[in-house]
Amino acid sequence: MKKRVSSNNIFRDLGFKAGEAENLKLRAMLMVELEKHIREKGLTQKRAAERLGVTQPRISDLMRGKIDLFSVDTLITMLTHAGLKVDVKVSRSAA
Repeated sequence: MKKRVSSNNIFRDLGFKAGEAENLKLRAMLMVELEKHIREKGLTQKRAAERLGVTQPRISDLMRGKIDLFSVDTLITMLTHAGLKVDVKVSRSAA
């Protein structure tokens, strides 16, 4: 069996094109931070929705990992409503 080397992006490893894989990775990271915040604060979905400026069904989608329903922009807005700071770093690729 041939050993595969990870690209450090599970979405790329699953066969997504580079740009889409990076977008999915970023959205996943933002979703994890939101979910962690909600759990650490002990918020109900209703209370989280009120604090983050969305509906309870949107929080349910977030908690169930429905990545396809969230844009980077929406996730950043939700994070800032939660009082969290989002930093973006851009670097040149090795290739």
